[in-house]
Amino acid sequence: MSGPGPVLRVLLIGADPAAAAALRAAGWQVDEAADARAARGHDALLFGAADRAALAALRELPALAQAAFDHAVVVASAVADEALEAELLRQGVEAVAVAEEGSALARAVRHAVERKRVERSARTAYATDLATGLPHQQQLLEHMTQLIALREREPAAMVLLVLRVEGFAQAAARLGGEAANVLRRKVAVRLRGNLRASDVVAAIGPDAFGVLLGHLEAAADGERVAAKLVRALQQPLQVAGQPCLVGAAVGLALFPDHGKDAAALLQRASAQAGSLASDGAAAATRAPAGRGRGAANDEA
Repeated sequence: MSGPGPVLRVLLIGADPAAAAALRAAGWQVDEAADARAARGHDALLFGAADRAALAALRELPALAQAAFDHAVVVASAVADEALEAELLRQGVEAVAVAEEGSALARAVRHAVERKRVERSARTAYATDLATGLPHQQQLLEHMTQLIALREREPAAMVLLVLRVEGFAQAAARLGGEAANVLRRKVAVRLRGNLRASDVVAAIGPDAFGVLLGHLEAAADGERVAAKLVRALQQPLQVAGQPCLVGAAVGLALFPDHGKDAAALLQRASAQAGSLASDGAAAATRAPAGRGRGAANDEA
């Protein structure tokens, strides 16, 4: 006979006392909150829906899609409505369970947590660029899609930068093939070190990096951050004790002005970076022209 499973930490949002009692009876840590802002550190979120109106309100909850992307989300519903349940599942909810059936509810939460763990493992396995340890293009697109879904209800500026970097081939010719990989990793570290923790850096090609600025105070801040990054790359990088210079051209796409889906924004920024690169990015590191107030991560 197998022993008890791991202790889970579950956040209840609007669920009734019976649901809390059922999960505590399973030996789990149960916390309660008014919304999902306290979700950090929890294995699962359990939303309660006492009637059809509450179930429909969950469908319109702005934070639901992001919560379901980051956590296992289960809805404990007192009513059955297949159409509404299907919409919630499409938004990323793992399961909709009957609130009154305590043991079934606990089982649904455990299964949801296990499915989310498998999903995260698979996402990490296929979405990491092995040369740099950064997310790659597909992961970047998925993250952008999640943010865009939230922006539909809570409009805010979002900027995608694409950097075309030249200098890897020269490093390989001068110092050997592995030098290009080392240089690529150092470029990734240099970019990451000049951004906030909330910004996303991804490897989107052998000579290209994507930078997603998901939270800006003003749309013009994207150009300032782009200029900061190209200035950072102007400083030589050391590979095998030798200084290596790189050149970078940066393309910029602003949501929603330049596109309303992830693929369109990536295409726009990539095309702009490619155009600048063909103009001679190796000779002079460049960013799109423009002026704007400095962003929170524009310190240098």
